[in-house]
Amino acid sequence: MKPEQPATPTPLEHAGLGRLSPVWQWCLLAALSVVFAAVLEAAGIPAGLLMGPMLAGAVIGMNGGTIRLPRQLVFCVQFVLAMMIAASMSPALLVTFSGNWPLFLAVILSVIGVSTLSGWIITRMRILPGTTAIWGSSAGAASTMLLMADAYGADARLVAFMQYLRVVFVASAATMIAHLWVSGAEAETPTRWFAPIAGLPFLATLAVGILGGFLGKVLRVPAGAFLVPFAIGSALNITGALTIELPQWLLALSFAMLGWNIGLGFTRTILTHARRALVPTVISILVLMSFSGLLALLLIKAAGIDPLTAYLATSPGGLDSIAVIAASSNVDLSFVMALQTARLLIITLIGPALARFVADRV
Repeated sequence: MKPEQPATPTPLEHAGLGRLSPVWQWCLLAALSVVFAAVLEAAGIPAGLLMGPMLAGAVIGMNGGTIRLPRQLVFCVQFVLAMMIAASMSPALLVTFSGNWPLFLAVILSVIGVSTLSGWIITRMRILPGTTAIWGSSAGAASTMLLMADAYGADARLVAFMQYLRVVFVASAATMIAHLWVSGAEAETPTRWFAPIAGLPFLATLAVGILGGFLGKVLRVPAGAFLVPFAIGSALNITGALTIELPQWLLALSFAMLGWNIGLGFTRTILTHARRALVPTVISILVLMSFSGLLALLLIKAAGIDPLTAYLATSPGGLDSIAVIAASSNVDLSFVMALQTARLLIITLIGPALARFVADRV
């Protein structure tokens, strides 16, 4: 889903907040997250529970913080979000896709093509070393691209930076568009954070999520800790075999940890190393986002999809952050996630081979 974060801090990261103990760094991160999330939620920004912690994590990371979200918690976040999205899947979605699959396939392949073209142009202009830009420009399958970049001798740190930066840009733009789109709407019903939950369905939901996540890991499915629970949970939900139950407090905690996992990736070392790549990377991201906006217009005209749903469905990653934003907005969540999941599956299947094909010829 996301590129792996550095396991150990470098000497550069021992400056600033890196001099504090991990306990104090986590306390500071939590405090900043509460403040930022509260401000964003009060302003009516969708997914404030994601964006606030992501901003807090970036502040900690860029000021020398050395803490990282443990892999076990990343795993938990992935299967919880997968089950949350699975709860929104319905048989009507299959009807929509069966009638418009050529259009949806064209949209997905267009995003992959433009992202690959951006990487090829940056590489040909020799802005980044070797084939780094080709792997870093991929609109998805980030972990796979990092492994292949390393095998091709590309700079994995720059690839990770490009992938992280695109996620932040896309998530921020999607959040602001969702906010502007719903401005002036009626106030939402206050969230009941600790509302009573059905015990047996909740335990069944966790069991399916955990077992599905482990199955995805064992089978080495790309983004398996997310996609396998999502697939199993969706099938069980559509057939009525499982009632998915997740408390609001657990979802809020998962949103926050997802934000931390993204934000903490922006360390001093990576930012210093990627300084020269910043401008061309930003330009390529903006081009891809603009092209995705045009594809959203195509969905609106050709399939009658509402504008916000179409924009979120065509946004070029990351899958989990878009899921949180869509779940916090008044959109067709099942449609958004179906198209996003299809994009991830297709780019996982053909993305590495396509990038390798381009890299061999550069």
